[in-house]
Amino acid sequence: MATPAPASKLDPLVSLCKRRGFIFQSSEIYGGINGFWDYGPLGCELKSNIKQSWWKTMVRTREDIVGLDATIIMHPAIWKASGHLDTFSDPMSTCKHCKKLMRADQTWEMLADNEFGAAMTELHAAGAPELGRVTAWCKGRGKGIAPNLAAVRNPDGILAVMGASLAGATFRNFVSLLASDNLVTPVQPCPYCGGELTEPRPFNLMFKTIVGPVEDPANIAYLRPETAQAIFAQFQNVLATSRQSPPFGIAQMGKSFRNEVTPRNYTFRSREFEQMELEFFIRPDEAIELLCGRVTTLADMPDLTTPQDNWGWQVWHTYWVEQRLAWYRSVGLPAASLVPYWQQPAELAHYARACVDIQYAFPFGIQELEGIAARSDFDLTQHQKHSGKSMEVFDEPLKLAAAKLDETARTAFVERVVADWTARGKGADEARAFVAKLLDGRYIPHVIEPSAGVDRMALALLCNAYAEEQVTDDKGKTETRTVLRFSPLVAPIKIAVFPLIKNKPELYAKAREIFGQLQRRWACFWDESGAIGRRYRRMDEAGTPYCLTVDFQTLEDGTVTLRDRDTMQQERLTVPALKEKLDEILLG
Repeated sequence: MATPAPASKLDPLVSLCKRRGFIFQSSEIYGGINGFWDYGPLGCELKSNIKQSWWKTMVRTREDIVGLDATIIMHPAIWKASGHLDTFSDPMSTCKHCKKLMRADQTWEMLADNEFGAAMTELHAAGAPELGRVTAWCKGRGKGIAPNLAAVRNPDGILAVMGASLAGATFRNFVSLLASDNLVTPVQPCPYCGGELTEPRPFNLMFKTIVGPVEDPANIAYLRPETAQAIFAQFQNVLATSRQSPPFGIAQMGKSFRNEVTPRNYTFRSREFEQMELEFFIRPDEAIELLCGRVTTLADMPDLTTPQDNWGWQVWHTYWVEQRLAWYRSVGLPAASLVPYWQQPAELAHYARACVDIQYAFPFGIQELEGIAARSDFDLTQHQKHSGKSMEVFDEPLKLAAAKLDETARTAFVERVVADWTARGKGADEARAFVAKLLDGRYIPHVIEPSAGVDRMALALLCNAYAEEQVTDDKGKTETRTVLRFSPLVAPIKIAVFPLIKNKPELYAKAREIFGQLQRRWACFWDESGAIGRRYRRMDEAGTPYCLTVDFQTLEDGTVTLRDRDTMQQERLTVPALKEKLDEILLG
């Protein structure tokens, strides 16, 4: 009998999400469609709460950020200017045997998650002296798990001369040698069947579509792979209408689409997802120097609490890293689970001066939730170049500051900028042209970009909240309680209201009255069926922080029983006191 595949660490959570209406596979009744997910009643509330919290933090409670809601399909020239048409691709390989497509840079991660990888790990741990064990696996279980692995297809011919090669081999070399027909050139194996993969080739991730009734190459457009480019394309319109000036930001939330070669890890890597992005536009450091006399850098150990006029790009970038980390903590992700990763110079995009990935410790590994990049003036400059429309801003305080320079100071400033630019590999003529505009009060803003995923955040919150624990009731009976410990700020249901019993009209009416009052303020749930304990368990699985029971004492003194999800402790409160308590907790 075949050995069942090892259970994923996500399996219990995936089962709960389906059972309680958080996440469903898209088009499930037709067999589903890979890389697409639907959010059920609780899931869409969770996502809505995430987005509302982000918008409140980034836009509503600040005076220097405004919003935008742009279309999903835009002029294709935008993607040419941004570089997406030419460079937005992943390396794709095809298995020569089973013909499946996959991202070449993820095959080892995929192998680590399946039965083939588990078997290879076990065999490798046994060591080269156990060559007989490897042979037995290739002639037995391997036929069902990795039928196209070279050592499985030809075990006698391959393994007979492989003993010396396997001695001391690393795990990857061990697996690659078993996949190789010639015992000389290691082969990257297919994680599905063990077969040999083709050489990686680029695969553009954008979805194509046709605008208009005629399928003509001239009518090709693309579903946006990110929300950011619309912000850059509309920069001048927002600048002209919002009464803002750098430093200021434009925020946007919305759907994006990427034709991922290998969607995986549940909703983490999907083909349709939502983003929450901010483009925060700042003055170039050279403009700061003219206005303030000097530029504050991280070496000055600045207080990041309140933005200052003399902050340079380094400080702004670090400020936004700290702001974003604080938001993740505020909605319930513990600091210990967040891993800020500062990209090394060799990892940075050619236009980026710095980038920090905020990563989360998922059950399947540490993965990115958000990237905060210092993108210089690359994006606006590209759109100015390709569209022919100016992306410069006029900064009157800057022009007045420049006018106060005498000839000596002006010359010294020009030479400092030229020296700095040439040291960073830029041309002296380009630097002088930049300074000439700067002295006239004109420049293209630089940008700091925090870019987060709603779906990844929802998955992180679900992973962080999920718990199973043993509880004992008043009668001494022990059972397993499954609970989602969401922060009340993002919990889909804030409070559930129960009548103790439903066949007492006066009790039922009072419970409905209280439910109606609370429903106007918070997301509430009404449940009248089953024992109170069973109702509590249902709400625990939904992540509801509070359950309110209306009983006979309520009819006497107006108090209700409030049960806390995490402690399971109960207290009696009047309805006004309850509202005051919930206001304090749920308004954040």
